[in-house]
Amino acid sequence: MLRFTKMNGAGNDFVLLDNRAGDLRLTAEQITRICDRHRGVGADGVLVLERPSNGADFRMRYYNSDGGEAEMCGNGARCFARFASHVAGPFEQLSFETPAGVIGAQIEGELVCLRMSAPSDLRLDLEIEANGATVRAHYINSGVPHVVVPVPKIADVDVRSIGASIRRHPMFEPKGANVNFSEERADNRIAIRTYERGVEDETLACGTGVVASALIFAATHEVAGPIGVLVRGGPELKVDFAREGMQFCDVTLTGPADFAFEGTMRL
Repeated sequence: MLRFTKMNGAGNDFVLLDNRAGDLRLTAEQITRICDRHRGVGADGVLVLERPSNGADFRMRYYNSDGGEAEMCGNGARCFARFASHVAGPFEQLSFETPAGVIGAQIEGELVCLRMSAPSDLRLDLEIEANGATVRAHYINSGVPHVVVPVPKIADVDVRSIGASIRRHPMFEPKGANVNFSEERADNRIAIRTYERGVEDETLACGTGVVASALIFAATHEVAGPIGVLVRGGPELKVDFAREGMQFCDVTLTGPADFAFEGTMRL
């Protein structure tokens, strides 16, 4: 029997597993079964807590619902920090290694502030052919690759269709990219909707997508942080940063990480 904890960050939901003993070896098929919303626990992805190898407190491994491992997940990382504090703490601060770099976390009740790895590969004003039309978009790697498409009215966007087309565009081969649609709001705020690779659908929130969209907004509108980002999952997330020209550093993402339930399942 597999013991798990179910959590969500702004509606982006995860199954969390404690593998500090090192005896858990999940296959892609098992991960897909865990994430199945009809025959499993149901989740956008699986987060696994492991022992570190490079001096951080823990190691985080993240698997999308298709069973593939991804470099980083911002909403998942906030849940991971609270989960690690719950099973191995308590902690007010902790760090964990990911393929995207070492992430730091400050736990403030139900809120978690993440110190993100430095973003890279900023590309502005791209022209992308999607669904027979030319889309103006921007690109940045905020731990994982993200395309950001500014739109006048986010409610009218066909996120699934256009997102799938851009996600698999040859410009972003071989791994593809997540796709965010961003609408400017008042008072240094934006609203976004995200199509996530690996999930292959729109999700209620995407933490690295929140960061990517906020940084693109800052770069294209010449504004400072913090930037408030509204997601479909409900709560407003905060992104702050420092800038040196077009280079971003000291990026933080603050938002909720909520426990839902614990249980066991048979794989």
